[in-house]
Amino acid sequence: MIYLDHNASTPVRPEVRDAMRACLDEVHGNASSLHREGQRARAAVERAREQVAALVNARPSEVVFVSGGTEGDHLGLVGGAWARREQRRRIAISAIEHHAVHGAAEVLGELGFTIDHLPVTVEGVLDLAALDRLSDQTAMVAVMLANNETGVLQPVAEAAARAHRVGAHLLCDAVQAVGKVAVDAAALDADFLVLSGHKIGGPKGAGALVQRNRAPLAPLFRGSGHEAGRRGGTENVPGIVGLGVAAACASGELAAEGARLAALRAQLEGAICAAAADAVIHGAAVARLPNTVNASFPEARSDRLLMALDARGVAVSAGAACASGAVEPSPVLSAMGVPRELAVCAVRFSIGRTTTTEDLSRLATLLPDAVAAARGAGVAS
Repeated sequence: MIYLDHNASTPVRPEVRDAMRACLDEVHGNASSLHREGQRARAAVERAREQVAALVNARPSEVVFVSGGTEGDHLGLVGGAWARREQRRRIAISAIEHHAVHGAAEVLGELGFTIDHLPVTVEGVLDLAALDRLSDQTAMVAVMLANNETGVLQPVAEAAARAHRVGAHLLCDAVQAVGKVAVDAAALDADFLVLSGHKIGGPKGAGALVQRNRAPLAPLFRGSGHEAGRRGGTENVPGIVGLGVAAACASGELAAEGARLAALRAQLEGAICAAAADAVIHGAAVARLPNTVNASFPEARSDRLLMALDARGVAVSAGAACASGAVEPSPVLSAMGVPRELAVCAVRFSIGRTTTTEDLSRLATLLPDAVAAARGAGVAS
């Protein structure tokens, strides 16, 4: 199988697997216990906290361990807004945020908050002018660092500056960016930043919320004082250890891996254009992650192309939602103004640490036949 779905999840690094296995075998205590075994667990958690902080240029005390990106987005957006509910009852999120952020916004809507949606350009970049119209009642703004579907990078630092002018705090979902491009929480000036382990070769079920500048935060899980009172619940020590090791590995190889991925992306885009001269690469004119290509193949509906590629040993992600035989365009592409007939033909290719030039050479031989098969299956609808 040629695995080209690294934005969905990445293979666990051998170093992570070994560290987690050792932790499961040797570290048995609760990190909140005062005895020797508990303190061994505490030391392991705090070492991982330092490793995660180093990856995104944060202080260890700012790192809150959570179960992943979805919980991190909810804790940052809901917890940040709820902490200021007496003064402000409005939030604003970009139209291309991850489903987890939209879900957190729905929670706040049910709690009586007004939700504003910020538009993007045709290339999928946040329209910064919309932030100049923010209400002074806005408690939180959510702007992701890199879109999970197109890979388009967002102007988070500029967005944070404009949000702060009206007293709003900013949540940055950096889940897709961390480990692929340099992420500097201080330079971005986001009040909350989210990352997830399984996107960088770590385990599923472990992530972090970075809470900067003592931004007000109401915990979602209560009843205990874990994570300095910010997230109740016994720590997932093996998962946290694995996240820490993955962060350390990603930090050490970031520059070299970024350049390698950029070269592979160019090879991939060449294969796409060779397979279908009419293919459209979304966001191609602006800065993107070095590993992500979102392409539409006219008249090859995304679910059909995905299955055609899977049958040929290639794993990718459909850029549209499929249910009961119907296909709906991605909200991200719709927000960019991509016509429906093109949006329902979008497929995301995302390369990663285990991708090789040989993989993409094989893809180049398989893709034309897969596109032809998808087009032959019926007219896109």
